[in-house]
Order: sequence, then structure tokens, then C-alpha cells
Amino acid sequence: MTCIHCRGEMKSATAPFHVDRDGYHLMLDAVPAWVCEQCGEAYFEDREVEAIQATIRTLDRQAQRLSVQETGTAS
Repeated sequence: MTCIHCRGEMKSATAPFHVDRDGYHLMLDAVPAWVCEQCGEAYFEDREVEAIQATIRTLDRQAQRLSVQETGTAS
């Protein structure tokens, strides 16, 4: 597999993932990924993307519940 950015060789490794959402910041330190040996670009496979998305959906619901508890109303 080659990197679409620099055409470097991809290797199986781990990569960090982070996202800022409304009310929280999610950082995962070592998600399985294909990482370019030349430029460091990371590609996540479908299984990892689905797991990350499921985690974000759960955290979104929990953050909304906490916001409702804090303010007494839904935001």
C-alpha cells in the first residue's frame, strides 16, 4: 500500500486520534492504523473508524446528559 500524499510505503502501526467536540475533547493515543513511513500520514481501517464513531456517539449522549444536569434544561 502506498500513501496518497507522498507515495511512501505504508506500514501497520498505531497512530493517535483526537477530536474536539462541543463540551469535550477526545484523545486516543494508539489506534491501529496504516502509517506512512515517509510522511507519517495515518489511515484507519473501517473497523477502527466504526469503533471511533461509536465512542463519539456515546460521549455525545453522555455530554448532553451532563449538560442537562448542569443547566436543568437540554442545550
